[in-house]
Amino acid sequence: MSGFKDKLIEAKQAWAKAGRLLTGNTAEHSERLPPGQRLVKDWPVLDLGVQPEITAQKFFLDINGAVENPVHLKLDEVMALEQEDSVSDMHCVTAWSRYDNKWRGVSSRTILELVRPVHTAKHVIFHAHDGYTTNIRLDQFAEPDVFLVHQWEGQPIERIHGGPVRVLIPKLYLWKSAKWVNRIEFTTSDRPGFWERNGYNNNADPWLEERYSA
Repeated sequence: MSGFKDKLIEAKQAWAKAGRLLTGNTAEHSERLPPGQRLVKDWPVLDLGVQPEITAQKFFLDINGAVENPVHLKLDEVMALEQEDSVSDMHCVTAWSRYDNKWRGVSSRTILELVRPVHTAKHVIFHAHDGYTTNIRLDQFAEPDVFLVHQWEGQPIERIHGGPVRVLIPKLYLWKSAKWVNRIEFTTSDRPGFWERNGYNNNADPWLEERYSA
């Protein structure tokens, strides 16, 4: 799969250099559809060419770094945390958006209360079973619509979409919502992730059309 990943990186870097899909427009967050996006009814599948199979027995989630109470959770322990339902849109950097997705999972606020980040923590790094990483600021993670989700439309999230548990950050392009997450690391400094090191914008706000770093 390394050849596939290399070709994918080359293609995305070329997109960034060419400004592919950029409209040059920005919009207020009150406008539901960000610039350059088109609505879809399905959920397209995008990954790095690897879709790890994470059984309930193999699943684990480490939440650690700059926190007072690091934890190592099995799947049943994640499910034992307070569960909430949420409805949100999602926006992919490849220019599709899907409205009114129904999710169930654990809110970021519950995670923050559990691990208690230290006062110098400013960033969050997501690590995944396929080696993928991505980064956001702590204040972005603390938004009320951010979740670790395990259900979509009333059913367990499929492996192809990052199940059994993935990150959901609706206000940012979807590459920030890491699939197959196995570690949430709180840090005192920023550390760009996989796509952020390969041409994508570090912040990823769809309404500011922050697709690329260039």
